[in-house]
Amino acid sequence: MAQQRASRFKSDIRIKPEKAKSRAPEPRMCEAPDCIGPGNCRVPKSPQNLQEYFWYCPAHARAHNEAWDFFKGMGDGDIQRFREEALTGHRPTWPLGKRAAKARMGQAPLNNVHDSHAMFAEDGDPTTVRRPERHLTRLQIMAMDTLQLAHNATLIEIKARYKELVKRFHPDANGGDRGAEERLKQVIKAYGVLRASGLLT
Repeated sequence: MAQQRASRFKSDIRIKPEKAKSRAPEPRMCEAPDCIGPGNCRVPKSPQNLQEYFWYCPAHARAHNEAWDFFKGMGDGDIQRFREEALTGHRPTWPLGKRAAKARMGQAPLNNVHDSHAMFAEDGDPTTVRRPERHLTRLQIMAMDTLQLAHNATLIEIKARYKELVKRFHPDANGGDRGAEERLKQVIKAYGVLRASGLLT
């Protein structure tokens, strides 16, 4: 029984036959004149011909590299331009900014796209404040009314009005006037409503 099992396993096991060993390639000889050393070092032929190579032994490859002058035959302007282009890896570059992008693209950066944040405005007039488009809840509207602000007031306007009203109704500025103190509480509560609702983030 054991002999049958062993013979079955022996017949089922397949051993991959060995491939015929390929002949090793002939060693490359150094291309330097009168050199019989192995040419296993590849060096480009010239700065103008970087795609073709000499095969040298280590000693001749070292001598070739030491005598290498990449800028041979270049004028001062060509060398300076090469150095400047090397800073960006010889890739194309262009000036930063919206106007430069427009000139580079040959047209306006956005075609038929609504630029609600005026990010691509031509000059970006700093005096013009963009009014936010928002839908307020009833509590937010009441808070805006308490702060005496338009419902589309900007974040900067809300914070500035809050600081102004706190200074105006603070007890130190009103000699302990109870009416001003009550008004201050309303201002602080209104500002808290706007901050809690995420309107000031």
